[in-house]
Amino acid sequence: MPPDPSAAWSLHPQLAKDTINIGDLPLCRVLVINDANYPWLLLVPRRPEVAEIIDLDEVEQAQLMTEITRVGRALKAVTQCAKLNIAALGNVVSQLHIHVIARRTSDAAWPRPVWGQVAPLAHDKQEVEAFIQALRRRIWLASD
Repeated sequence: MPPDPSAAWSLHPQLAKDTINIGDLPLCRVLVINDANYPWLLLVPRRPEVAEIIDLDEVEQAQLMTEITRVGRALKAVTQCAKLNIAALGNVVSQLHIHVIARRTSDAAWPRPVWGQVAPLAHDKQEVEAFIQALRRRIWLASD
């Protein structure tokens, strides 16, 4: 059954708790995960009741790929990472969200996936703000 177009979109409470909102692209909200172990972003399409990429129409799917590319390039440029991990899992939170994670060979989980490897590390307020500002410039998001 297709998503109800009259339903209002809202960010899942778990995603809201675990992230910092840095702005909206045409389709997705861009968020930073509250874990300083990794430069880790989420893209969440602002569409109600969407759990899978295939729940988006074909135009929205193309827009999602454009936004993943834009954010991934910005993250790679800002972090100078060795590898980008891009994934849509949704096993814990079913609301469609795309992880874009900058990986370094020196990070806490390398070369394994980041999930469950080490406890989350709180961000330094000044460092995360500088990171967010650098990303906003690269992604073309306005500051709040």
